[in-house]
Amino acid sequence: MDPDLIRRLSIPGESKVLLCVLDGLGGLPGPLGRSELESADCRHLDRLATDGALGQTIPVGHGITPGSGPGHFALFGYDPLVYEVGRGVLEGTGIDIELQPSDLAARGNLCTVDADGRISDRRAGRVATEVTAELAAELSTIELPGCEVVVHAVREHRFVLVLRATEGSLPLSDAISETDPQAEGVPPLDAVATGPEGEHTAALVNQFAREARARLAGRETANAVLLRGWSTLPDLPQLPELWKLRAAAIAVYPMYRGLARLVGMDVLDAGESFETAVARVRAAWDDYDFFFLHYKPTDAAGEDGDFARKRQALRDFDACVPELLALNPNVLIVAGDHSTPAMMAAHSWHPVPLLLWGDNVRTDASHHFDEGECSVGGLGTIPAKELLPLAFAHAMRLAKFGA
Repeated sequence: MDPDLIRRLSIPGESKVLLCVLDGLGGLPGPLGRSELESADCRHLDRLATDGALGQTIPVGHGITPGSGPGHFALFGYDPLVYEVGRGVLEGTGIDIELQPSDLAARGNLCTVDADGRISDRRAGRVATEVTAELAAELSTIELPGCEVVVHAVREHRFVLVLRATEGSLPLSDAISETDPQAEGVPPLDAVATGPEGEHTAALVNQFAREARARLAGRETANAVLLRGWSTLPDLPQLPELWKLRAAAIAVYPMYRGLARLVGMDVLDAGESFETAVARVRAAWDDYDFFFLHYKPTDAAGEDGDFARKRQALRDFDACVPELLALNPNVLIVAGDHSTPAMMAAHSWHPVPLLLWGDNVRTDASHHFDEGECSVGGLGTIPAKELLPLAFAHAMRLAKFGA
């Protein structure tokens, strides 16, 4: 996205654009030779495919496996290779932590390690948020030299760690590695400086991890921590100003609220379920021009390697489509930030299915919303960062370029 070009071409208007992001949407064939989406029998999405157009997005680049942050930034029109934001800031802003410019934030997992110090469960059985809140309060009492420690529970096993340098102490740096090996059967990693400026911070992080392990040692589960996504506050062009519109984000999970807040969207209370999130969209429909609606169950099931649950999550979203269509959006997009095939139990580099429906859409020959038909759909395979300009063009919110 060229911010100056978008400012020149964007047009205020009355049209409504609804972006539905099914986290981890893309999949791979399961035991019966069909993907989760191909076997889900989503009749409402198939109807949209018949009346709209299909394609695929590449979140970052061919062969590059994206995290959720880069995947979403691309869907919002930002080149994730230019606007790189770590997960710590996304999680922190998502739960309304007032981060300061000099703060260093990380996404944390409570994990379980065995008697030999090897990780047996990276997510500590997705321990209840209330338990994480209690442990976060305990971890916030850890003392580090020249640094204030702030730990906040996010959801289930997730927490945010904020390191805040005290006045007169050495500055903190994000030039350090992660302590999460993103694998089980191995011990947590030590943080290592990736540049000279990170030496001081890496030592502090390792001290925090050791002390956290000591504080949690008496527990059978959630007895250690994993840290990743080190980041500081970025300076980003603001989406509402670029596109001359009112933008709202509705997401149950905090990280996605944080991401939307960083680009200037109003973050609305989504409640605790996708049903309450859809109701929030309906209640705010007259107040905004652009809606980002996030759906997490597809990714959660994919990461757990649960093919049947991901397939059911797709069916559950499909059941909500008529309610979204009843709002009469001018443009409706169904997309994903990345693929999370249950057969891999992880994010992957595979292209992500895309559906565009609404005004001015040139329909293609598609009748089913799935990986196979998306791969040959009329929209082609496009960089995810091109999706938002495409959507707003169909909503008549982009002027002609040149004479």
